[in-house]
Amino acid sequence: MEQGLGFSNFLDQIDGVGMSVLLLLLSLSVASWYLIITKSIANLIAKRRAEAFLKHFWSFDSLQAAHVEFKNAAPDNAFAELAKLGIDAAADSKLHSSHKLAAAGGTSEFLTRTLRNGIDQEATRVENGLTLIATAGSAAPYIGLFGTVWGIYHALIQIGLSGQGTLDKVAGPVGEALIMTALGLAVAIPAVLAYNAFVRRNRIWLARLEAFAHDLFTLITVGDNNELPADESQSQIEAATGIADVAMERGQ
Repeated sequence: MEQGLGFSNFLDQIDGVGMSVLLLLLSLSVASWYLIITKSIANLIAKRRAEAFLKHFWSFDSLQAAHVEFKNAAPDNAFAELAKLGIDAAADSKLHSSHKLAAAGGTSEFLTRTLRNGIDQEATRVENGLTLIATAGSAAPYIGLFGTVWGIYHALIQIGLSGQGTLDKVAGPVGEALIMTALGLAVAIPAVLAYNAFVRRNRIWLARLEAFAHDLFTLITVGDNNELPADESQSQIEAATGIADVAMERGQ
C-alpha cells in the first residue's frame, strides 16, 4: 500500500509531542513577525518625526521660544522628549535653586542627570521585544531539531514493528520528520536577521540621541557662562564631557 507524502500526511501522522513542538514554532513565528512588523513601522515613524523635530528645533531663535512652544505640546519622539526634559530641568533648577533635593549639586549636575535619565529611558523603550526576537532566533532551530528527532524515533519504531526497512518505507517517515528542522530554520532565520538589524538601528539611534543631549547641554549652559565663576564654567564643561563619554561607551 502506497503511503501518502507531503505536509498533510505529516500532520496526520504527528502525535501529541510533535503537535506541541509545531504549535510552539508557530507561536514563535507569529510573535516574532508581529514584533518585526510593528517595530519596523514604529522605527520608521520615529525617524521621520525626529528629523522633522530637529529641523524645527534648530530653527528657533532662542531656548525661551522653544520652551514656550514645548510647554503645551506633547512630545512625539525621543528627541523632543529629551529637549523638553532638558529645558524644563534648567528652568526648574533656576526657579528653585538648591532648595529641592533633585536640584542638589548645581544646575549642571541636575541637567546632566536629567538628560542621562532621559537617554536611559529611551534605551529601555527601544529594547522592548528584542528578547523575544532573540529567543526565537536562537531557540527555534533546536526546537525544530527536537521535533525531527522525535519524529524519526517514532518512524523507526513503526518500521521495526512492521518488519519492513526498505527505502520506500523509510524515506517517507524520515522526510516528514525532517520537516520540523525546516520549520525551525524558517522561524529562526528571519528572527536573527531582524534582531541584528534592530540592534544596529538602536545603537545608531542612541548615539544620535546622546550627541543631541551633548549639544543641548552646551546650548542650555553656555548662556550662563558669562555670569558664572571660572570653576563653575569648568564644571559645566566637565559635565558635558561626561555625557560625551557615555555616548562613546554605548557605541563600543
